[in-house]
Amino acid sequence: MLFNSYPFIFVFLPIVLAGYYLIGGQGHHRIAAVWLVAASLFFYGWWNPAYLGLIMGSMLFNYAVGVSLLGSNRVLAKKVLVFGIIANLSLLAYYKYANFLIDTTNKIFKSDFNLATIILPLGISFFTFLQIAYLVDTYSKKARQYNFLNYCLFVLFFPHLIAGPLVHHREILPQFAKNTTYVFNYRHFTAGFAIFVIGLFKKVVLADSTTVYATTTFNLAESGVPLTLAAAWGGAIAYSFQLYFDFSGYSDMAIGLSKLFGVRLPMNFNSPYKSTSIIEFWRRWHITLSRFLKDYLYIPLGGNRKGKTRQLLNLLITMTIGGLWHGAGLKFILWGAIHGCLLIINNLWRNLNSFLNQKLKLNSFFSTALTFAVVTAAWVPFRAASMKGTLIMWHGMFGLNGVMLPPSWQEKLGALSPWLLEHNVRFVRLFEQVGAVKVVDILWFLLLTYCVFFLPNTQQLMRRYRPVYEKSISYQAENTQLLWRPTIIWSLIMAGLFFYSVLGLSRISEFLYFQF
Repeated sequence: MLFNSYPFIFVFLPIVLAGYYLIGGQGHHRIAAVWLVAASLFFYGWWNPAYLGLIMGSMLFNYAVGVSLLGSNRVLAKKVLVFGIIANLSLLAYYKYANFLIDTTNKIFKSDFNLATIILPLGISFFTFLQIAYLVDTYSKKARQYNFLNYCLFVLFFPHLIAGPLVHHREILPQFAKNTTYVFNYRHFTAGFAIFVIGLFKKVVLADSTTVYATTTFNLAESGVPLTLAAAWGGAIAYSFQLYFDFSGYSDMAIGLSKLFGVRLPMNFNSPYKSTSIIEFWRRWHITLSRFLKDYLYIPLGGNRKGKTRQLLNLLITMTIGGLWHGAGLKFILWGAIHGCLLIINNLWRNLNSFLNQKLKLNSFFSTALTFAVVTAAWVPFRAASMKGTLIMWHGMFGLNGVMLPPSWQEKLGALSPWLLEHNVRFVRLFEQVGAVKVVDILWFLLLTYCVFFLPNTQQLMRRYRPVYEKSISYQAENTQLLWRPTIIWSLIMAGLFFYSVLGLSRISEFLYFQF
């Protein structure tokens, strides 16, 4: 069941909300919690009822391991923890990587091993990592014992179940322990619905309407068509925007849905394309995954405690594994390794700046543009269906298939023009280029650019209502007075966005992060 679907919006959500507050409002908090767990199981089982046994078995196993960790001495607890982590990773490896490993083995050794196609259960990466974090925290005495019902709420709460954010137990369970959480709150409800509508609009209108631009370009690359500089960059930027609004939209919808139940989820997305460096980008993009990789992989590997060389190696390892987490394929490993290398370069640049007292500090506009360009180029293997398509896209993005410039530049460049013509540069009008660009396309991309780089994000817009589980300073907006309030004007705006978005629900469109 998709957040952006008629059954979810008009049937499932109203029934679950009504039952939750009718039961909880009478003081029956445990029954309300059971109702929410049952609803979340129904939500998950809607995709494929066969996998209900998988997620329930995973929860029973990890809860039992957690209980064992609390009741064991340090030596035994460490062995139990290792066993628990290996078991979780083995389950994830089987469903997510078994076919990839078999196919890779067959290609390398020219063998003919066969394995029945394994369908990836939705959300397995998220609920597996979430529970691994719980086991590690339990071993480190950062988590206390919870009853099984509370543990089920922690894992199954449907707003974050399928694609995050990756929550910590200490972020969500104390909220369900409060009596006020089960009592209807107008302030929470109106803010939550507004956030949900903004996310729905981002997904259905902005992200899905941009899909065609990216799909067309990447399909051309896969078919071997050489792309010009403008065409390649246009398709890559289209995918950057599509992924941005798709993931941002999902994050908003998850936060908004949780807010409807009086619960705040952690921030997962904070205007990442406004970043002035790759380091800052990973503090803003998929924030909870970055936090997980840092706390449970980068730091245990040694972090920055074992010298600069080891720190840079740890960054590369962490990001490569982070890439593999996104999917079973060499393209995801390549994407992760690219970002690992970019983080290394960014760290070395910062060290050079520190050594030179920041004499090489770049203009913020240039830094943001450069970061966005690098991130966009790095998205190519993430999106492309093959390495062939990736290389053709990169070939075009680096201008190796030809560059087109406005005719007015030819005279201005003077004696340089003949040399450029000899090196595959053409002077043509914009609308005479291959795959002529329409005015509406240009306006659409300008609108998306304005939304991404100049408008406040949803958390900043809703900052008065503290929509996420973060300190308020983390989502303060700079240089803007735009602020959502439950006024008639804002109500009309939200009603318009909701109505327009609902009109687009006739076409089924899954969130891009569901495949991970």
